[in-house]
Amino acid sequence: MRICKGALDKGGLVAVIFFLLGMGTLLPWNFFITAMTYFTDRLKNGTNSTQPDTYMFSNNSVLLAQLPLLLFTLLNSFLYQHIAEKIRIAGSMVAILLLFILTAILVKVDMDRDSFFSITMATIWFINMFGAILQGSLFGLVGKLPSRFSSVFMSGQAVAGIFSGLAMLFSNIFETNPESSALGYFITPCAATLLTLFCYLLLPHLRFARTYLEKVSCETADAVKEPSANGSETVKVKLNDLGHEFNDIGETEACEKLNKFNDEQTEEKSTVPQVFRKIWVMALCVTCVFAVTLSVFPAITINTKPSGFFEGKDHIFVPLCSFLVFNVMDWIGRSLTSCLQWPSMKSRLFPIFVLSRVVFIPALMLCNVQPRNYLPVVFNHDMAYIIFMSLFAISNGYLACLSMSYAPQLVRPKDAETAGALMTFFLALGLSLGAAFSFGLKSLLSGTSN
Repeated sequence: MRICKGALDKGGLVAVIFFLLGMGTLLPWNFFITAMTYFTDRLKNGTNSTQPDTYMFSNNSVLLAQLPLLLFTLLNSFLYQHIAEKIRIAGSMVAILLLFILTAILVKVDMDRDSFFSITMATIWFINMFGAILQGSLFGLVGKLPSRFSSVFMSGQAVAGIFSGLAMLFSNIFETNPESSALGYFITPCAATLLTLFCYLLLPHLRFARTYLEKVSCETADAVKEPSANGSETVKVKLNDLGHEFNDIGETEACEKLNKFNDEQTEEKSTVPQVFRKIWVMALCVTCVFAVTLSVFPAITINTKPSGFFEGKDHIFVPLCSFLVFNVMDWIGRSLTSCLQWPSMKSRLFPIFVLSRVVFIPALMLCNVQPRNYLPVVFNHDMAYIIFMSLFAISNGYLACLSMSYAPQLVRPKDAETAGALMTFFLALGLSLGAAFSFGLKSLLSGTSN
């Protein structure tokens, strides 16, 4: 027996839109942090770039980014039913657009360092606040569609990292001054956000998207008898507006499926704790994946020094072998889930593979990361680092994407949005835990206390 769901996504337009929406959720923040040199230069004492950063911008920006991300993904999991979807998604996009316009304007505005620091910290908070609401809402939205759209959405997120990595690489190769680079970093997200806003507003006008995203009456269901290949009559039950078809099944079973579908329409949505009890394994898996990743990338890997192919070319090695390699391989890992989904969602191997990624932490720390006092350098050559980074990144993308795709499949269709929003919170939790772990690992490596 085969169950075929959904009308065709003609031309793959809905898939393209969700790819662009995925890219739009992370591209603004990725470009913002790529301008780190610009921010630290403006905040240093006087014009002497050798002076220390008394504002501890890097540390404060990480803290001010993670707190709203964690808080508002959690709040979105509970409150999304009380705030209209268009307000949450379109409103967040408009807010992010305005914040980046403000940040771009400030590049050309002279002001004292204290005021600039305060405005920038507030901007970081609000960008991540609206980004958390946007990401949680879109993961909930894509959870209503077939699982392959979750893979497409997360592939778009990975491509956002590739673009920011390329921007950093070209900026370093052509030695563009930090102010000019920053202006480009802030204008690009404005254009990208406008594009994603247009894509989101276009989505309800596409029939394929409407069949999954809108609530439609079950009275439009038709049962039609059709001859099967062996000559006997089978029933095709088509939910015209929902786009669901049950093919090659007997009349009794078809009626049972239709009755079950009708019953589900009258049931209330499950509570957040009830949904969590069904997806907790996937939630912990996605937390573990990102906690391992953020514990070493980029806080530790960014300090890896070239020794081999790129020796003496630090300005190329870091953006190319740390950021670009990671983002490209991460994108490949996420894209693989469109054609390969193994282990299955209920396999015990899945959490084992997730936990096994811990091995990458010592592997990357034993590369040529400097400064270091205690641990020896075991893998000195650039090629060893590139291989570890490639495997590290592809496993991150593959396992994270599977976790996010599997979770909505473990609950009823009407609870898929709740599952998607909850998974976004646990994704953010993994990011926060990883960022916290990175401080301890850096101390372990250098032998200093933070």
